[in-house]
Amino acid sequence: MDRGSSRPIALLLPDCHTTNDTFRGIPLRWSSDIGRSSTKASKKQRHLKLSFPRQHRHVVSSFYMPHILKEAESICLMTRERRLYTNTHANDDYRFWCPAPFAHPSNLDTLAIDPTLRDDIRADLLRFVGRQDYYARVGRRWKRSYLLYGPPGTGKTSLVAAIANFLEFDVFHIDLTAVDSNLELHRLLDSTTPGSVIVVEDIDCSLDLGDRMEETEYDGAEGTTILSCVLDFMDGLWTSSEEAISLSGVLNFVDGLWSSSVGERLMIFTTNHPERLDPALLRPGRMDRQIHLSYCQPAAFRVLARNYLEVGEEHELMAEVDALLKEVNMTPAEIAEIFMGCDGDGTGADAAMQKVVDELRRRRLKEAVSPDDDGQLSGE
Repeated sequence: MDRGSSRPIALLLPDCHTTNDTFRGIPLRWSSDIGRSSTKASKKQRHLKLSFPRQHRHVVSSFYMPHILKEAESICLMTRERRLYTNTHANDDYRFWCPAPFAHPSNLDTLAIDPTLRDDIRADLLRFVGRQDYYARVGRRWKRSYLLYGPPGTGKTSLVAAIANFLEFDVFHIDLTAVDSNLELHRLLDSTTPGSVIVVEDIDCSLDLGDRMEETEYDGAEGTTILSCVLDFMDGLWTSSEEAISLSGVLNFVDGLWSSSVGERLMIFTTNHPERLDPALLRPGRMDRQIHLSYCQPAAFRVLARNYLEVGEEHELMAEVDALLKEVNMTPAEIAEIFMGCDGDGTGADAAMQKVVDELRRRRLKEAVSPDDDGQLSGE
């Protein structure tokens, strides 16, 4: 079955065509034929026939056919167009998502983050998608939740896209400001498909999550209601009621029952200000990983220099850039903007490196002469 849909895989050959295959030394022949139905319409009926020696029936049915279906599913996944879904204010109860092709170029190998962190994220994702049986055995839903946090321009959105590309998942981007009620959010989350990344960007800006009352109290505020729904979804609890849901009631459950939604899902929240988030959103078991994306460091700068300028370790300014980045804050987005403004030839690469050095020097000087908390110059 194609991931994220209920459509069966169709194995087809051209009409009246034959092709041969071999599996574990067994000769097999696929042939297609056209017949006529017995109905008045007398429509064409296409038949696909597999022929093989009778003594190999067990091997063919138990091993060859599952192999063929798995290969067909892999081809479907590679050739299908992945989608980015965004929620909008719907005029009816049936339109939850607005789809568009997802063709973001970001990938983990070219992402300007620390290589150790990148490899750790890749390993975590592979472990997650490969443990369906494990999640079922231990009685947990097949989901994982990330919080990406750090200053603006440090690559949170790019990392989301890179993760979706790496997993070959569709992306469901939830704008909480476009959600009118807790029931609407329930419907949105319940209509997401297996093999998807569910993204809520700038969660601290979407709702006022920092001023919620204690978990044992509930005041019925809309912000609390929406947060309750988000936490409800993450915990695996579900309801179709339009009444406000008590967050305290949701948090009393450690293990929840899932509804009709099955399959793997990765939830990613992003924020520039993690200190503003309610602790209830961050507790273990609800937010599986918190990933800090900080200002550009030497290892990440090398990735940027290689991607944009085709410059390596040997460049004469690389050592100075390394030293300055340890003293001065500059985001990967700011460095990429400088690189984009220069020509792509060798001369342009040298000019781009020099511009980065000049900007880092300027910032270091500005920090050196800026007054500290006592009104004294920090350079004195």
